[in-house]
Amino acid sequence: MRDMQLIYASRPFGYDDLTLTSILMQARENNARNGITGALICREDVFLQILEGPRDLVTSTFSRILRDERHVDVVNLLSSEIDRRLFPKWSMRHDPAQSWMWTPE
Repeated sequence: MRDMQLIYASRPFGYDDLTLTSILMQARENNARNGITGALICREDVFLQILEGPRDLVTSTFSRILRDERHVDVVNLLSSEIDRRLFPKWSMRHDPAQSWMWTPE
């Protein structure tokens, strides 16, 4: 069975360093247990996350994110089968977006 990749964007609710740390710790623990890998790009006004792994597990992870009050206006940008993962060794890579490379506009 091939893996799937799901990419979504959302707006953070109550964003601060403690919230981000909590999200990353929880994601890394859950993803390592479930064989899901990916990356989170974030800043005060946007989360962009890539999830990769078995379809049923990625889908259930995304369902939890949809119910998570820390995410507002969640939009599924891409959901497709993949032949290989982009982030095979990262249970959840944190990559903060720098203002010089991605402005709110």
